[in-house]
Order: sequence, then structure tokens, then C-alpha cells
Amino acid sequence: MTRHRKILFIVLDQFRADCLDGALGARAQLPNIRALQRQGVTFDAHFSVVNPCGPSRASILTGMYAMNHRSVRNGTPLSRCHTNIALEIRKVGIEPLLFGYTDTSHDPRGLDPDDPVLRSYEELLPGFTELLAMRLDEGSHPWQEYLRARGYDLPPYERFFDPISPDPDRPARPDDPPFYRAEDSDTAFLTDAFIRQMTPRAGNDWFALLTYIRPHPPLVAPAPYNRMYDPADMPLPNRMDGIQAEEAVHPFIAAQRDRSPITRQVRGCGDQLDARRDGDVRLLRAIYLGLASEVDTHIGRVMQFLKDTGQWDDTLIVFMADHGEMLGDHFAWGKEQVYDPSFRIPLIIRDPANPAQHGQHVNALSETVDIAPTILDMAGGKPPPGMDGRSLRPFLEGRAPDRWREHVHLELDFGDPKDPTHTQRALGLELHDCNFAILRRADYKLVHFNGGLPPLLFDLRSDPHEMHDLAGDPAHADVLLEMTRALLSHRMRHADRSLSDMKITPDGVFGYSP
Repeated sequence: MTRHRKILFIVLDQFRADCLDGALGARAQLPNIRALQRQGVTFDAHFSVVNPCGPSRASILTGMYAMNHRSVRNGTPLSRCHTNIALEIRKVGIEPLLFGYTDTSHDPRGLDPDDPVLRSYEELLPGFTELLAMRLDEGSHPWQEYLRARGYDLPPYERFFDPISPDPDRPARPDDPPFYRAEDSDTAFLTDAFIRQMTPRAGNDWFALLTYIRPHPPLVAPAPYNRMYDPADMPLPNRMDGIQAEEAVHPFIAAQRDRSPITRQVRGCGDQLDARRDGDVRLLRAIYLGLASEVDTHIGRVMQFLKDTGQWDDTLIVFMADHGEMLGDHFAWGKEQVYDPSFRIPLIIRDPANPAQHGQHVNALSETVDIAPTILDMAGGKPPPGMDGRSLRPFLEGRAPDRWREHVHLELDFGDPKDPTHTQRALGLELHDCNFAILRRADYKLVHFNGGLPPLLFDLRSDPHEMHDLAGDPAHADVLLEMTRALLSHRMRHADRSLSDMKITPDGVFGYSP
């Protein structure tokens, strides 16, 4: 059994799966990611188990559902009692390297209240060696210093991602570029740093997490990516006939409408936008794809670097996103919604030891909690008992795993303990009632809300875009009951078992491996 000693884990932020398939995928120019698909295995039904960024990365890196690690929102501490992929990969003798960010909020217990790590949710996950720090909210200081050294007159950081009009006689428009050039963008800078610092490590074992901020908003792209796509060519989102029709589906959907409006997707000139105008929607979709193409360009540079240094055929590559993006579907933007575009993301794994499987597509359901167990398995390690996911290795080797899952489990917390959210207030819910859990099969999808809110049920075979709620339909009462029972059983089966499968006996601890 091959043990991979070079592992590259690439994570994009807020990148939809249908940029590689469907209507958007038909227009997206992503030659390098598609080349990776041809030389790897694509998982077509892959889902982030939670969002937004902090919780999603906590699940990816611990292999645990949010219901177990409980870092359920940006800023919620991740308990130090949980292990993670970085700590576990060290046990097989590989140093885990980070280029980018993990968005980890630290456990305050045992720390002084004035410890600086308790001032930011964008801190480092324990175990990683951070070779380059990129922080979207805090300011990505190494990038700022680079830009200053390149001669840029830097605006205040809160204006970094404002479009800049090339004509002083007209206001900026959303598709104007930012103040920096493409060769100096945050995406280019991150890639440059990765190649520079990994070059002397070409002869070593390594595991590197390379995390790109894009295509996460603010939606502003340097030239030529800002106008790489003609908005007129962009497909319109999947949506009902008007915002009122969407809001009538469920109280949560109506209350969550202002969570991330179209006006917040662009800084400096977002007030020009209206979600009801098709031209504005197409324009932002075009800029989003431009940012995705920019990332694709630099992924191509990373792939070429591996080939030029003789590491291509020795490196396991995992490519995915942390969560999705609504991009106007159901008149919604951002994430933190009930619909598939918030949760469905791409996953491509290239295992150079199994070329016979390259180019294959897997339709089996997979979750982001599967990634840490997969990487540890491929590196010769053993996933610890607290991880909820399963290794995807059998699929990479052309084998059908035993008793593979028939559904995925997704969830979201939408309250805030400090400043109650608009949704929290509008629904009149207590903090601990502000959450929902999703059980999604290939045929049906159940959304179960806390706080006494009604459920949602969608028939994905006949209604793939989730336009018709069937939860109140007597003809689907049996399906609703069946899936509610399955959701409860799933949560019971996957309650945290970090210690529960062990037993203290006169002979020592049964089931414990140090």
C-alpha cells in the first residue's frame, strides 16, 4: 500500500461546484482545474457539512461534524481537546505547512484574557507551521508589505477591495479593477510565496495546506479578469418569480433575506446594484467567474512547479472549497442558506499511484469531514476515533467501500451570542434555537429547524433546484417522517465518540491507542 509523503491540499473559499458543471460550468474558463479533473478523481456529490468559513474549516480540519466540535460560527472557540489533521499528520513524521489561513478561534480556557489570540477568529490551527499568513479581515500584512515595497500608495485596508474608476470623471463601477495589478493580487502573492518557499523542500516529505481567499467576496477582480466574461453570456440564477415568492416559502428564508444582500457583494459602489435587475445579477456572476479564473491561472502555476521540480508523480493533490455561494439563486447571495448552492462544492483528488482511475467521476455522496481521514489514510496514518468522516481511498483505487452512506448531514447556526442577528430577532428565537440540520439523499432533502419552525422537504429528482416545498403535502407525510427519523438516528449515531468507545478495565484502557 503506497504511503504518500508529499501531499498538497488546495482549498478555495466560497467556490460553487457548478462552476465545473451545469450552466455556469459551461461558461467558466478553468483549464487547469479541468486538467486536474482529467488526471484525478472528481466527486460530483460532495458537500460542506457546515458554513460559514470558520465552522467549515473546523469540520474539514478536525474531521468532525459541527454538532460535535461546536465551533459553529466565526468567532466561536474550537475546543483544544479536539485533535486535527495537522497534529495527526505529525505522528507519521511529516511537518504540516500552512500558506493562507485556517480561521481558527482559540479556546480561551487556560489563556490570559489579554492574550492576542483571543482578539481574532482568524487565528492558526494548532499543529501547523505557518509559512505565510493571509487574513481577509485582519489585513494580510505580508501582502500589504509586499505591495508597499512594490511602490503602491496603499489605501486604508477597508478600501483595498474597492473598484477604482480609470476615468476620474465618472464614479467607479463594480467591474472596475482594484488599485493593484493582477501580478500583485493576493492570489498571485500567495502562489509566489508557495513556490518560493517550497522550492528548497522539493527533496523532502511535506504536507502543505494552500488556501486561496478567492472567489470569496468582495467581488472585485484585477484586469483582465474583471471583464474576462461578458455579463450578457451569464446564465441567470435558479429562482422563483420574484423575491416575495421566495420569502413566502418559509419564515427563515424571509428573515435571512438581509443576511448578505447583493449590495454587500461589492465595496465602494454596491449601492448601484439591485437584486431585481437581471443585468446587475449577470454582472456579479461574471466578476465571480473572473475571480475563479484568476485562481485557476495560479493553480496552473502550482501544478507546473510540481512538474518542473520532479514532484508531480509523487504528490497526492486534494482540491476543494470550504463551502458554496448562492450567487443569486433564490434571490440570495453569500452562504448561510438552506439550499444546495450553499453546501455543494467541488472535490478532486489526484492519486498518482492509481492512474487507472484518473478521469473518473464518483456519484456517491461525500462530506468535508471525509477529507482529514482520507489524507491521514493516504499518508500511512490512522484517523483518530473522534473523526466523523470516512476515508475516500477505496474510490481512488476503484473499489466500492463497504456500507457507504446514503445521505449527507449538513447544519447551520444563525444566531449570535453577543449581537443577536436580524434573523434571530425577526424569528423571536433564543440563541440555542437558532439552528437547522439537513439530511440530504440523492432523492429527497429534509431541512429540520429548531425553535418550533416548520420543516422543508424537497424532491430532488423532480425538483433539483428546490423550488417546491413538500413538507406540508399529505402525500409526502411518510417521506417526511422517514427522513426525520433518519436525521435523528444519524445524530445519535454520530454523537462525539472520542472517548465513548473506550473502557477503563483492570487491564488498562480498552480501545485506546496512544
